[in-house]
Amino acid sequence: MTVTGFIPTIWSARLLENLRKALVYGQPNVINRDYEGEIKGKGSTLKITSIGEITIGDYTKDSDISDPEALEDSQAILSITQAKYFNFAVDDVDAAQTSPSLMNGAMQQSAWGLADVADQFIANLMYNNVATGNKIGSNATAIVPTTTVDSGAMAYDYLLQLGTVLSEANVPKQGRWVICPPWFIERLAADKRFSDASASGSTDALLNGQVKRAAGFDVLESNNCPTNAGTGAETAKTQTQVIAGHAMATTFADSTNKVEAYRPEKRFADAVKGLHVYGAKVTRPDALALLTCRKGA
Repeated sequence: MTVTGFIPTIWSARLLENLRKALVYGQPNVINRDYEGEIKGKGSTLKITSIGEITIGDYTKDSDISDPEALEDSQAILSITQAKYFNFAVDDVDAAQTSPSLMNGAMQQSAWGLADVADQFIANLMYNNVATGNKIGSNATAIVPTTTVDSGAMAYDYLLQLGTVLSEANVPKQGRWVICPPWFIERLAADKRFSDASASGSTDALLNGQVKRAAGFDVLESNNCPTNAGTGAETAKTQTQVIAGHAMATTFADSTNKVEAYRPEKRFADAVKGLHVYGAKVTRPDALALLTCRKGA
């Protein structure tokens, strides 16, 4: 049965818009969508081609240069591995007793739920693909930022170290970000180098979750920072992963390719179900840096 007044194209577009506003790890300027292409569903693949290094030689006047070298390329595959859905119904009695905003509210809640799951997926993908040489601390030796001024081991000092790691990997300074949990933001705020508005600030539009710009980063706050149980002497501790990087590092592709209204056979209700498919790949591990840390005792 057709549900009167339901316009699939409008609802589908609204859902995607809400997803992209809600994401922190999956928003523009943190990831890129350079290779999104056409997604038909879970199992689709996108091919990403990269070109190898080109040799630079010395030129000598009146001398032949070397034969042109053949370009070497390689292909990485971005697979659409995730397929998540929502499915809810509004009873006809409820619909008669409530305003039309009930359905809109349910749609928004569904979008936030899907966004949260996708955000965690991207966060963990980044964490698991940071270049080995770009890591500070580990699950066996987590960093505990101190609150002692001028100790060289305050939270802000570790932002500076993350910046150095990225600079040594030739990552562009413009567009760098770092995503921190609330407790780490609190430690940063205790440092005048972070809290002094005259030393930071930006007139750029804020990203989702952005606290401010400091130490060369757009500092973002998220409750989806990956956490792990420590190992060795840290076994009883919970370690938090603070990830820094550039949008060039991770590519993300998604689509809400099914949003349908229907009447459940055994209910007097209007129902809506939707499917969100997506995948991501870290194409430049060197453009990510990782700080494994914890609050302390």
